[in-house]
Amino acid sequence: MTQRVLTTESGAPVADNQNSATAGAGGPILLQDGHLLEKLARFNRERIPERVVHARGSGAYGYFEVTDDVTGFTRADFLSEVGRRTETFLRFSTVADSLGGADAVRDPRGFALKFYTNEGNYDLVGNNTPVFFIKDPIKFPDFIHSQKRDPFTGRQEPDNVWDFWGNSPEATHQITWLMGDRGIPASYRHMNGFGSHTYQWTNAAGDAYFVKYHFKTNQGVRSLSADQAAELVGKDGNSHQTDLLQAIERGMNPSWTLYVQLMPAAEAADYRFNPFDVTKVWPHADYPLQRVGRLVLDRNPDNVFAEVEQAAFSPNNFVPGIGPSPDKMLQGRLFAYADAQRYRLGINHTQLPVNAPRAATADNYGRDGLHATRYGSRHDKNYEPNSYAGPAQTDTALSAPLPVQGWTGTHEAPAHTKDDDFFQAGELYRLMSADEKDRLIANIAGGLSQVSRDDVIEKNLAHFHAADPEYGKRVEEAVRALRED
Repeated sequence: MTQRVLTTESGAPVADNQNSATAGAGGPILLQDGHLLEKLARFNRERIPERVVHARGSGAYGYFEVTDDVTGFTRADFLSEVGRRTETFLRFSTVADSLGGADAVRDPRGFALKFYTNEGNYDLVGNNTPVFFIKDPIKFPDFIHSQKRDPFTGRQEPDNVWDFWGNSPEATHQITWLMGDRGIPASYRHMNGFGSHTYQWTNAAGDAYFVKYHFKTNQGVRSLSADQAAELVGKDGNSHQTDLLQAIERGMNPSWTLYVQLMPAAEAADYRFNPFDVTKVWPHADYPLQRVGRLVLDRNPDNVFAEVEQAAFSPNNFVPGIGPSPDKMLQGRLFAYADAQRYRLGINHTQLPVNAPRAATADNYGRDGLHATRYGSRHDKNYEPNSYAGPAQTDTALSAPLPVQGWTGTHEAPAHTKDDDFFQAGELYRLMSADEKDRLIANIAGGLSQVSRDDVIEKNLAHFHAADPEYGKRVEEAVRALRED
């Protein structure tokens, strides 16, 4: 086997990688030691800005296989044939903590899935919960600030967390999810994934359906209690990364079954609550789950930084037959996700291997910028329209248009008969077993009892009372008992 030669970034061989060049055996280091300077300068620049949210992540490659015919609902080519397989990359993450945070914490989990289709990349960016804390993107920076480290104390503060929630009644449903048994997954393999938002499918005839995605784990749902999680964090802060890596290396490839709920677009306006409100779910009795296919993870990345840290997702990356809905939070994310990656990775981050399309090379008139590697042929023009052989538009929309009406300005969402911030949280509470309710109450009270201001506590208690009288009474009693200790 030929010995590989160590080189500089420019490809020159390195004669000595153990000793810096000096003026004599004991003299000072020489500025002419180009290898040393290059090595230190590159080391200083190894870190890039971490994600503001979803910083702590793990990922793996795999494939999605269609198992059921859905061509009556979408013309997306990668879903057009039973048995069709499409390469995927899935990134899991925690939301609130930094890159160095622990895995086994009470936090929603990101479930960001990239399909490398032959019509371009399709990114489905969701969570392990079917709902979210807020319904309007203008509140998102404030929400994240309340969950992140306080600028004065440098730590996550219960006062900030519960103060925002107390002033945001629509968060009650997601709080009930987060503080329940599924708030700390035992591993990434043992949790479900959801698109969370409402999206749109369009079939070949132009008929539009609104769609919600549900990825059900085939490993079974397993979660940790607060005590179990604390013990695991003390043993291995990288527990979920370790589990995912080792499972795939051993050939225990995790899988999920994809189901969708489909609502004919014409039914949205008269549905009993706003179907585009991400703080609510669609009851399965109204729109049953329909199976689509199977997602399998079977290959670990070769380099975590290059492929997991630099993986860039945008819910605005659609393919023909799939598009957005009027979901306000989704509409905000259509801009924010891609823009975050332009900041972190540069305008040409889509040319990185993990983000680049597989079946077709991106072909457009964008040019230059930091780390540009795509130039086209020597005679290609960088403008359009032109009289030469450059790429041309198709004149075919990816999805059906969304109707708009009324005066411009800031508006609350149109009212539906059951647009209420609390009834689904109450329904979720009443579905729980007695033991599940006990743990939920203990988890909420453990955090809420640490809040210093009585008025913030009262605001939150009012939300739980509104969701279910028993729910509110039990949280109130548990908080009082902890504060009197």
